Amino acid sequence: MKNKPTSHPFLLALLLLALSGRAFAASTPLPRSTPEAQGISSAAIRAYVEAADKQINTLHSFMLVRHGQVIAEGWWKPETAEKPHVLWSLSKSFTSTAVGLAVAEGKLNLEDPVLKFFPADAPAAPSTNLKAMRVRDLLTMSGGHDVEPKFDFSAGPSVKGFLAQPVTHEPGTYFRYNTPGTYTLSAIVTKATGQTVLDYLRPRLFEPLGIENPAWGATAEGYSLGGYGLFVRTEDIAKFGQLYLQKGKWQGKQLLPEKWVAAATSKQVDNDKAPSGRTPDWRQGYGFQFWRCQHNAHRGDGRDGQICLVLPEQDAVIAITAQTGQMQMELDLVWEKLLPAFRPDPLPADAAELAKLKQTLANLTAHPVKKAN
Repeated sequence: MKNKPTSHPFLLALLLLALSGRAFAASTPLPRSTPEAQGISSAAIRAYVEAADKQINTLHSFMLVRHGQVIAEGWWKPETAEKPHVLWSLSKSFTSTAVGLAVAEGKLNLEDPVLKFFPADAPAAPSTNLKAMRVRDLLTMSGGHDVEPKFDFSAGPSVKGFLAQPVTHEPGTYFRYNTPGTYTLSAIVTKATGQTVLDYLRPRLFEPLGIENPAWGATAEGYSLGGYGLFVRTEDIAKFGQLYLQKGKWQGKQLLPEKWVAAATSKQVDNDKAPSGRTPDWRQGYGFQFWRCQHNAHRGDGRDGQICLVLPEQDAVIAITAQTGQMQMELDLVWEKLLPAFRPDPLPADAAELAKLKQTLANLTAHPVKKAN
């Protein structure tokens, strides 16, 4: 099931909960630099921002990190740097990270059968395919469902509902995007650790990265939503991408095993024949809740254009939030405008172009969202 529009009262309530009685304190920021010092021209970034502003309806924020330094950042008013933003399915990559940490701590195994964790929720006579479904299969969106299980979005998915769905294909053989499957991963983490994914990630991911006050709702079953619903700031998205770019290391400490990062962001299953693979960057393969991209990049993404794009060959991370249906265009403009502009060495300082870029970034205003006829 694809995520629903961001105006849903359930997620708005989560945002209000995150903000009620507690302001977003200033977290440890990423270091700042200039584009030229990090090998890309201010003029090239400005060309990208102007093209994106003109062609995409509507962007909310953009941040570019090169060599670990933020070199460009902008918010389309009324969005702001301190405002948390719903990630929609970009949340899935955070759930995957929780699975990786639990595996590293020996609390679960990728080959564990899903039914192992839910004896009370399993059907009375589970099918052979359901019994064969592993944690690994949920991570790679190849649990075996022919169609994505439906669920009541206002209440969230349920494990029992997920397990009741027919498993048509042998697990591990058929890619089908599956939000309830990610929710079930969230439930597995809770079963294995005794904590919700949100609470489990606080000391292991959010606090080390300086991501303060993340908000993530839970269902009546007591599990974090997993497949959607996480709220963090734009810079928090960039930090998450930088962690993966640095192969799980942060400020000299290995937060995530390097082997996990490599596996999670590499092609684990084919998705080129799936309905979701109709555009180039949706048919490059799928990892553990991460998409492969063109140009040897990888990303987490979510409905309405939430993107955490990691470009290892360019040593760069791009964080984007939006409310748009033009997700392939978001990536196409990166490939067209930014990718060719990266240089291996610093460029001469260009105060005039840097001033123009800063002015452009400071004067962005969100376009009205087009309503369907």
